[in-house]
Amino acid sequence: MERRKIGAAALAVGAVGLGCMPMSWAYSGSRQRGDESVRAVHRALDLGSTLLDTADMYGPFTNELLLGRVLKERRADAFVSTKVGLLVGEQHIVANGRPGYVKRACDASLRRLQTDVIDLYQLHREDPEVPVEETWGAMAELVQAGKVRSLGLCAMGARGGRRSGRRLYDATIRQLQRVQQVFPVSAVEAELSVWSPEALGTLLPWCAARGIGFLAAMPLGNGFLTGTLIPGEGFEPDDVRARHPRFTAEMMAANQPIISGLRRVAARHGEGVTPAQVALAWVLAQGTHVVPVPGTKQERWVTENAAAAELRLTAQDLTEVAALPAAQGSWD
Repeated sequence: MERRKIGAAALAVGAVGLGCMPMSWAYSGSRQRGDESVRAVHRALDLGSTLLDTADMYGPFTNELLLGRVLKERRADAFVSTKVGLLVGEQHIVANGRPGYVKRACDASLRRLQTDVIDLYQLHREDPEVPVEETWGAMAELVQAGKVRSLGLCAMGARGGRRSGRRLYDATIRQLQRVQQVFPVSAVEAELSVWSPEALGTLLPWCAARGIGFLAAMPLGNGFLTGTLIPGEGFEPDDVRARHPRFTAEMMAANQPIISGLRRVAARHGEGVTPAQVALAWVLAQGTHVVPVPGTKQERWVTENAAAAELRLTAQDLTEVAALPAAQGSWD
């Protein structure tokens, strides 16, 4: 698989990563099976999808434990990205950016992951009670201690306060400017997909101009852009999509023209090419510093997603995708 560089540290990863969250968190709990997920991670590494993206809050903690089962055997094959800064309670999630907590959390993640170093340590959310420079400074000390290789920032804001449009990431850019004064940012993780392209406005160009890697979260639109979901089929109560305004039966039906457009492009590239692969290829085409991180817990989807790294969209394809209707349904 093509390799791409993450940040000034020039850490190389496969062009398509693996989002590990669905294996333990937020999606269809009844379908989460540890052994199946372990096989999916092994398959990703076999195919060159080396970037494994997790967080201590996923589970909580169980996602890192699951990855640890693989890393114990194949640490040299993987690029490990995990996150810190969020604590999960019974009915709530709170931010904690206190320096002492960050250092303890890192040690705990290292134990669960069964490794002595984290390749990319990301701040999941800023703690409103702690200056972000203090949190980032503690993370920088982890780099100096040899426990972490590089630092990143997760720019996926709480959906309840989400805004649409080009200025969506202004606050994130201001935050990045502040932490850059403390220690270099190697990567930013934010949502980017055919149906959520807002990062193209300011955040992606800001990262490109500074040599900062961009991890595209939810590049398949929480599964919608695969074309495998049926409007009205419904989701399990613990599935995040059960509360997502784009996943009501009405909005899923209204957004089918996006899937139809992706299918048309896929058909031009031959039998077997899927809408999901076109959606991932579109993300890859947004810059050589961009690495999509589609989440899955099944080998079959890992294999399909990895193959998207070989799909080259033409200028006509990109123009056609750009002309697709905007997604209906939002958090506003």
